[in-house]
Amino acid sequence: MGSLDTALAVDGVVPRVERRDLPSPRVQAPLIQGDKTFAEVTREVCAPMDRRPGLAWWGAFLVAAAALAVGVAAETYQLFTGIGTWGLNNTVGWAFDITNFVFWIGIGHAGTLISAILFLLRQRWRTSVNRAAEAMTLFAVMCAGVFPLIHMGRPWLGYWIFPYPNFRGSLWINFRSPLAWDAFAISTYFIISATFWFIGLMPDLATVRDRLPEGARKKLFTILSFGWDGSFRTWHRYELVYLLLAGLATPLVISVHTIVSWDFATSVIPGWHATIFPPYFVAGAIFSGMAMVLTLMILARMLMHLEDYITPRHVDVMCKLVILTSGIVGLAYLTEFFTAAYSGNPYEQFVFLNRAMGPFGWAYWTMVCCNVVVPQVLWFRKVRRSLGAVFVVSLLVNVGMWFERFVIIVTSLHRDFLPSSWGGYSPTIIEVATLVGSFGLFFTLFLVFCRVLPVIAMAEVKGVIAHERHHAAAHRHAAYEEQR
Repeated sequence: MGSLDTALAVDGVVPRVERRDLPSPRVQAPLIQGDKTFAEVTREVCAPMDRRPGLAWWGAFLVAAAALAVGVAAETYQLFTGIGTWGLNNTVGWAFDITNFVFWIGIGHAGTLISAILFLLRQRWRTSVNRAAEAMTLFAVMCAGVFPLIHMGRPWLGYWIFPYPNFRGSLWINFRSPLAWDAFAISTYFIISATFWFIGLMPDLATVRDRLPEGARKKLFTILSFGWDGSFRTWHRYELVYLLLAGLATPLVISVHTIVSWDFATSVIPGWHATIFPPYFVAGAIFSGMAMVLTLMILARMLMHLEDYITPRHVDVMCKLVILTSGIVGLAYLTEFFTAAYSGNPYEQFVFLNRAMGPFGWAYWTMVCCNVVVPQVLWFRKVRRSLGAVFVVSLLVNVGMWFERFVIIVTSLHRDFLPSSWGGYSPTIIEVATLVGSFGLFFTLFLVFCRVLPVIAMAEVKGVIAHERHHAAAHRHAAYEEQR
């Protein structure tokens, strides 16, 4: 007899009944395992902030920090030497830098998707993963913002892309430049995402504040929690603001990567000038972002000992979203080929044949295998329940999505309209080190985040626990009435 049955019997709501007498309906596993009390949730989620990090965390942090150091060294050398250290040439003027930029912007999409859209749809499974996913969005956008800056060649003049009062006469930014579009889209997305993330953190910051002894940390959390007192009025206003921000952030998921896709679609380069790019880029961004969320959640679950909060049920739901978006991306690949064949444009037809069978055919087929073929194993429930298998699939999807951007950019540039302008491209060690450094920056920030702030949204998880208990009580009462 479970504790809930006992509670019902004691409270006199329904008489005690034997479990074997009740029908056996199909009940899903609980989202939070271990029948937690609210105090246990607070203690266990805050535990990584209270104790010293374990060897696993230190190992992961040192690897990430080493990768970041490699990237910083490469960037320092490039800044003092010039972007001639890259493998770009007159034919391929964009390559690793823009590939990395689009890749990281895509990674940042799943955070807002889980936080805002699933909140509006009242999907309770999001509560265990939304906090880390929102942080992932911020860190990914930071990584993305590095590449347009260094692509300029003189990043210390990066503020020139913003319209600001100046004393240089009529000099003004070019609003027709995709660089300006990116600056506005990304800065808006980052500001809204950061605000949404911080507002969601406030109840948990107040919980941490109340647990801390007097000292500098308590003062810091007191400032950050903005005088949160847990009253009904505070909660009411918080819910209203959170709902409004979720509604504001939702269209940004669509708009940001749509604008990034316009960087390509508004040009006349074969393979880029396509109306399918906005939905294709958005679906791909959500696909890669969900895969990265899976990677981070499985790592956080292991490193922070959050097995009861990030359960196989959460992984299962995210795997289903990966299958869905993988299908959309695969359909987009086929649509591109069909559009090129149907257009009768020989340049378009050549570009897509060249992608599949040209010098970069290996990259194209890597992309197809990782993004379309590999995710199909997630149709099997046994694979979705294996965290090791899901982790490998999520890594391969991210590899495939990086190659997708590489294929789109490089294969369209290296053979354009005139064979006389054809050329090749191979990345230099500086470019590879910069890519490694961006991953180092991303994982270093994420691991530090896991140590200094609650990874799980405690207040929301407690709401889920209360809801599940209420739902279970109602179910058992209905079952008892039916039995009578």
